[in-house]
Amino acid sequence: MKKNIYKFPLMKNNITKSDIDSVIKFLRKKNVILTQSNNVRKFELLWSKWLGVKYSVFVNSGSSANLLSMAVLKELYGNGEIIVPSLTWVSDIASVIQTGHKPVFVDINLNNFSMNIDQVVDSITKKTKAVFITHAQGFNGLNNKLLNILKKKKIYLVEDVCESHGATYNKKRLGSYGIMSNFSFYYAHHMSTIEGGMVCTNNKKIYETLRMLRSHGMVREMSDNKFKNKYRFEYPNLHKEFIFAMPAYNVRATELNAVLGINQLKSLNKNILKRNTNHKIFLDNIDKDKFFTDFDLNGSSNYSFNLVLKKPDKEFANRLMKGMKKAGIEFRRGSAGGGNQLRQPYLKKFVNKNYYKKFKITEFIHFFGFYIGNYPELSKKNIIYICKKINSIK
Repeated sequence: MKKNIYKFPLMKNNITKSDIDSVIKFLRKKNVILTQSNNVRKFELLWSKWLGVKYSVFVNSGSSANLLSMAVLKELYGNGEIIVPSLTWVSDIASVIQTGHKPVFVDINLNNFSMNIDQVVDSITKKTKAVFITHAQGFNGLNNKLLNILKKKKIYLVEDVCESHGATYNKKRLGSYGIMSNFSFYYAHHMSTIEGGMVCTNNKKIYETLRMLRSHGMVREMSDNKFKNKYRFEYPNLHKEFIFAMPAYNVRATELNAVLGINQLKSLNKNILKRNTNHKIFLDNIDKDKFFTDFDLNGSSNYSFNLVLKKPDKEFANRLMKGMKKAGIEFRRGSAGGGNQLRQPYLKKFVNKNYYKKFKITEFIHFFGFYIGNYPELSKKNIIYICKKINSIK
């Protein structure tokens, strides 16, 4: 196995001894059920309480959460245009395409890496079904203009909060605004179940549909007997435990993932506070003549430190990457999702060849934006050291 060569990785020790002990304690119980069961349900309830929503559905990844949210829109409200950012994770856009919706792209803002709201408003048509916003890198992407116009035009908001656990808008947690919201518990995120994700909602019908979509479309997965009995009455010649209401998926998580999530949730608020403290230290010590630092931090819950050049300079970007590698600083180029999604091969059938050039800020981030690790274990001393190393690159 190849040893990690980075002195400062993107994430370190996100699975703690306490987490491992909780899993061992669970495994030592008699007659342990490992597939989706009571701990999954307990984690869902705890997460809903923490977020401030009525319902949550635990799945095997944030990408599966994205897929289910788009599938629910199709199942309950029909297909349509979904407005998405050009800078996001691949599964946000892929899930739109996979479920038969049409993605409509907008650029981002430099100060929060989220959708340009003016472009969102200009992109709304009679075919617009939803806005699928990405709260990237821990920043809030919402404002009143967006929320008011979506309410007025009766357009759904779906929130991708995979990188922004605990971020807020108007002191209310992101993920509690949209008709649905998606979270990821991947290894490097604010909290981890190794692999795992959550779909959240306040809508009872959406919740019951999510539960079925998660598990083969089975009616028995619904929590409400009223919903179950409706299907059983309509299909009396089917075995009541094997009624499949819709073509669906199997994206269930396991009890082991849930046990990790329950234990990690205990430390989430503390870890968010530490990440935000670290982020301020980064911003106070990085060279403001070389790097953009005018980020909108209102309500942010920092995921990583974004290192964005103040002006386009390919030669300096190359020296920066070489210098960070030499110093053992792990980084990702292009920020969230590797930069401009419209440059990717999977979208060639859906957009014109040079369409990516239209998205100026995303294009800038694609070449001149980077992020480096910010995690609770990172000390002030090490952050200052990292900044000195980066600042010394000419």
